[in-house]
Amino acid sequence: MGLLDFARDIGHKLFSNEDEAPTKITQHIEENNPGISDLQVSVEDGVATLSGTADSAAAREKAILMAGNTQGIASVVDNISAPEETADVTYYVVEEGDSLWKIAEKTLGNGAKYEQIFEENKEVIQDPDLIFAGQKLRITQA
Repeated sequence: MGLLDFARDIGHKLFSNEDEAPTKITQHIEENNPGISDLQVSVEDGVATLSGTADSAAAREKAILMAGNTQGIASVVDNISAPEETADVTYYVVEEGDSLWKIAEKTLGNGAKYEQIFEENKEVIQDPDLIFAGQKLRITQA
């Protein structure tokens, strides 16, 4: 599963029907603004298309994760203009029974680095105790 593919039947429930999905996803991203301007969202058959301009590669990736980790979205088409990524970034799909501590142990080699994962994903994760299986997170290798 690549960055742009998501589990359609899980995630934050932001909309009741696909007609309201673009507005609700746009609001969700703008309320937790990861550095995106001129954001436009369209949704058709579970595919969200995002366009706009990002201040950084991280902001672009977080906007994609915010849209993709929404219930009813199976994939995200990325038309966001952003600078090139310079960090060593991986994406982790949360498994049943995971916590940020366990994810930090698996991906960063030290559970105490869970705060780094939370800080990097604070637009995606509103509460560090409320992650869910299937959710995709952005992890920067130090």
